[in-house]
Amino acid sequence: MHEMALTQGIIEICEKYAEGKKVSLVEVEIGELSGVVADAVRFCFEACCLGTLLENAMLEIVETAGIGCCLDCKTETRMKTIFDPCSACGGYSISITAGEDMRVLSVEVEDED
Repeated sequence: MHEMALTQGIIEICEKYAEGKKVSLVEVEIGELSGVVADAVRFCFEACCLGTLLENAMLEIVETAGIGCCLDCKTETRMKTIFDPCSACGGYSISITAGEDMRVLSVEVEDED
């Protein structure tokens, strides 16, 4: 399950950003065409956070749609997988324009009192 390694990477990024402060919220973007299963990341997050600055942090995942541009008919088309045909002409010459990314969008740290 590569989502476990990806989730550990998210935690490392957040800990660097937090600079020793406790993290309360992490917002992550996962594209529909990224090959990452959002539910698996959710499942791994709590376990991976144990004993870190992210323990008990909330995870918000923003799932972005897969979109491509057909090189044959120039139509923008919604894609569920990287192998989907153009919705207009049925062609397979598609350049993916959105939905392949996975990235940390924001990290919320607790104020020191």
